[in-house]
Amino acid sequence: MMDLRPVGYVVGLLVGVLGLAMIVPLLVDLAEGRGHVIVFVEAGLITTAAGGMMALACANGVRQGLTIQQTFLLTTGVWVMLPIFGALPFMLGETQSSFTNAVFEAMSGLTTTGATVLTGLDVLPKGLLLWRGILQWLGGIGIIVVAMVFLPELKVGGMQIFKSEAFDTFGKILPRAGQIATQIAVIYLWLTVACVLSYLALGMNTFDATVHALTTISTGGFANYDASFGRFTGAPEYVASLFMVLAAMPFVRYVQLINGNPLALHRDPQVRGFVLTIAVLVLVMVLTLQHVFPHHLEQSFREALFNITSIISGTGYASVDYMTWGPFAVALFFFIGLIGGCAGSTACSIKIFRYQLLFASIRAQLGRIRSPHAIFTPRYDGRPVGPDVLSSVMSFFMFFVVTLGLVSVALSMTGLDFVTSVSGAGAALANIGPGLGDIIGPAGNFSSLNDTAKWILIFAMLLGRLELMVVYVLFTVSFWRA
Repeated sequence: MMDLRPVGYVVGLLVGVLGLAMIVPLLVDLAEGRGHVIVFVEAGLITTAAGGMMALACANGVRQGLTIQQTFLLTTGVWVMLPIFGALPFMLGETQSSFTNAVFEAMSGLTTTGATVLTGLDVLPKGLLLWRGILQWLGGIGIIVVAMVFLPELKVGGMQIFKSEAFDTFGKILPRAGQIATQIAVIYLWLTVACVLSYLALGMNTFDATVHALTTISTGGFANYDASFGRFTGAPEYVASLFMVLAAMPFVRYVQLINGNPLALHRDPQVRGFVLTIAVLVLVMVLTLQHVFPHHLEQSFREALFNITSIISGTGYASVDYMTWGPFAVALFFFIGLIGGCAGSTACSIKIFRYQLLFASIRAQLGRIRSPHAIFTPRYDGRPVGPDVLSSVMSFFMFFVVTLGLVSVALSMTGLDFVTSVSGAGAALANIGPGLGDIIGPAGNFSSLNDTAKWILIFAMLLGRLELMVVYVLFTVSFWRA
């Protein structure tokens, strides 16, 4: 039988840390003086005590390392338990959210999805708004660690390519793994500070600048206002676009950059593909807007840049209701959300590198058809890709499409229309945030959905954030027999 104590110990510690993080919004509520401080006192005590007791109860089972089964269980367990405790402030606070709504909001926060069931954000206590930002910020740094440490080891969705010695992701100039993790945390923090200062320089108040920086760098998209980022039009949209792109880059390249490799970003095929994709999409959208709405060229460029960057990175901010841009733009936004950023970043969805590997495999297959006796080997970054990596990537695509279909059907069975069902499934599974249509589109939210639909979306958010296979493997009999 699998020993669950090492898993319980780590989960308990992380739950305890989440409880300690509630001190920050507690102090903000104390300063605001609206009597909301007791919410974070109660939630913080419950969370810290529960996490501490769980860790103490499992401490005698701590070992030097984890088995492959324990690693799968730990990765999923963290993203299941943290949203449950992260939901407490929403249940106890001014919103008086139901358990379903509270878990939905917390899961959306920690998975950096950005879908919300809360309305009247403009008048909510500042501590609660800050808590939403903190959840996304913690989820952002957490997924970088998962993508760097766990997924390559678990060989999920082709992520083992970044563990392979041939691709040498970390590079010879990098320090040891512990130092890499520390440097990534420092870079993540400094990007957040730089984003805060940039927002402040453009006129945001300190609170708005802080919360929006937390949700920009985490590519989460929770905003302080029902109008999302539409409250800050103009120059802030350019700044947000820049930092969303930076957050969607592989953070290990930043580590290489500060350790003496100035070309680390430029040489990464993911980065080149990501930037090129954004450039092409923005150009297409600007031409579309100029045709449909002959705005000033700068306005068309700014709105196209911001909203495309927001959706492709999985941030989910909206500065305008792009549902009014015409059917072509609406369809394009749906498929943009299924692209995603770079592996090893805070971005979500399928990721650029998988498309690059898919196209490399297609080119090789076309070559074999054209010249049956020639040898064609798929390459990534100029180096051959092994069949295990390609098989893993193809499996990921298949599972993603099948899951998208199943979630769409399940949502339609709850009474939702076709557009809401399909776009809601895509928004949750790709951790984008807003869907399409009048209900969950950029001008709406998920509050009007019934509880069954919300739980389906909660599970889809978990699946998408953990790259599908990490969760699916737990439902196999062989996993528990191993």
